[in-house]
Amino acid sequence: MAATNRFDAIVIGSGVSGGFAAKELTEKGLRVLMLDRGIMVEHGEGYPYDGKPAYEVPARNIMPKPLTESDYFIAKHGYVAPSNRSFYNDDRLNPYAYDEGEKFYWIRPAAVGGKSLIWGRWSFRWSPDDFAANKRDGIDGEWPIGYDDVAPWYSCVEKYIGVSGSRENLPYLPDSEFQPPIPMNVAEQWLKPRLEQQFPGRKLIHTRLSNMTEDKPDQNRTKCQFRNQCSNGCSFGAYFSTQAVTLPAARATGRLTLRSDAVVTNLTYDTRRKRVTGVRLVDAKTGQAETVEADLVFLCASAMASTQILMNSRDPATGRSYFDTSGTLGRYVMDHIFRVGIQGEIPGMEDLIEYGRRPGAVYIPRFRNIGGDEGVGFKRGYGYQGGAYRSPAEPVGFGATMKHGMRRYGPWRFSMGAFGECLPYADNRVSLHASKVDRFGMPLMRFDVTFRDNELRMMADARRQGEAMLRAAGLANVTSNEDEHVPGDAIHEMGGARMGRDPRKSVLNSWSQAHDASNLYVTDGAQMASISCVNPSLTFMALTARAADHAVKGLKAGA
Repeated sequence: MAATNRFDAIVIGSGVSGGFAAKELTEKGLRVLMLDRGIMVEHGEGYPYDGKPAYEVPARNIMPKPLTESDYFIAKHGYVAPSNRSFYNDDRLNPYAYDEGEKFYWIRPAAVGGKSLIWGRWSFRWSPDDFAANKRDGIDGEWPIGYDDVAPWYSCVEKYIGVSGSRENLPYLPDSEFQPPIPMNVAEQWLKPRLEQQFPGRKLIHTRLSNMTEDKPDQNRTKCQFRNQCSNGCSFGAYFSTQAVTLPAARATGRLTLRSDAVVTNLTYDTRRKRVTGVRLVDAKTGQAETVEADLVFLCASAMASTQILMNSRDPATGRSYFDTSGTLGRYVMDHIFRVGIQGEIPGMEDLIEYGRRPGAVYIPRFRNIGGDEGVGFKRGYGYQGGAYRSPAEPVGFGATMKHGMRRYGPWRFSMGAFGECLPYADNRVSLHASKVDRFGMPLMRFDVTFRDNELRMMADARRQGEAMLRAAGLANVTSNEDEHVPGDAIHEMGGARMGRDPRKSVLNSWSQAHDASNLYVTDGAQMASISCVNPSLTFMALTARAADHAVKGLKAGA
């Protein structure tokens, strides 16, 4: 294996965290190597179906049954379409030990840009209560930081990436540095006062998205065109992605080297100095293994992949990870529980339809257990993401009558889905398979992660409350559904290498820095000690920018 030492820092992963790490480190003067196991996707030219209508996409952008059956779960559960299939991992080529342990949907990208290419773009700050919740509830895993530690970094990230939304002054959902919100349509404007009057304290607010409503000419980005084709890639750069935002910034410094198809298997470690010395990787195209050295490593491969790399970085003498002196590595794995939907018909306004296709609509923030346990039968809470819409009328009959009928629209409908918080459980864990390895020689991941009674009671409440709100607001034909809840399904997996004050109970310290290696930072979802009930990506980016600042100051001080 060849060894080189041409870099000050190595960033593993190129998603929302890895992209920000590369940008911040290069802009602070470091020579950075960014590694990603996926294929190269360049902004614009790497989006073959951007702006294409369905008839110009294979199979009208509906996954054919043979393709779905050939991929054992991503095609079934991973929101994949022919237009973006190349962005996703091939589970047959890169499997995990799915048939063993508990059911888990590990939905992974396989392209430079990572989940920034496929994410839903909902962007929320966490509240002070979110960081205090574990301590307040007496749950193991007290956060070593609070909202005030992260707030300035939220502002830094938001101003840079562009977040649209409305100021609401809600203590349990802090406002961001907003661009103007995406407007509510006429049906949502009808619903908002009715719901809020019937349920004082509950709010229906504009969505908070990293889809811009104002141009950023300094970044060569144009505001959202309301096409709602974000999952195909956006040549306008209207939403935040590594390709459109942080990668160009890092490249502009002249200090970034990017390698795609680079599969990191483990970190090399100096046991005497207690420092990471480099990264072992395998070229996915040639199968050639090599080691690259650097003074600093940022591990941002996504929560489960980063945990896998940490677990596979083992002392040959003991077989134990260098980074697991606490015994908590791989534990406290979490994901949002969310397979509850509520829908109903909004009366009237049948002479109006919506122009354009918004990338997001409205949000009902958490209202349960605000400020303490209200005796509702579970801890923490949930929020709803939803919107109102009109669809073309369903075909009825035959011939000309059927075709003319389909020119009309059905009634206005409103639907929403609940996103609830999962508590951190020590026995919700991942591990390396004892005998099965992938094509690069890396042990396969095993998942033993389940939702518990607290989460299921929460979803039952979300279903009841959702129905009650829509009925009281005047909607007709209100129905609801609850599908199987499978961890990983929300693609918001967190935990596995949580931060904490006590090195005996955590993997990282308050700066996202490994207790067992001061030159290793883990700044993706693996570091999280709890998960709130809101989407996490904005918090990952803020913590990454914060950690990069800390790391560079330490390097310059000779740490």
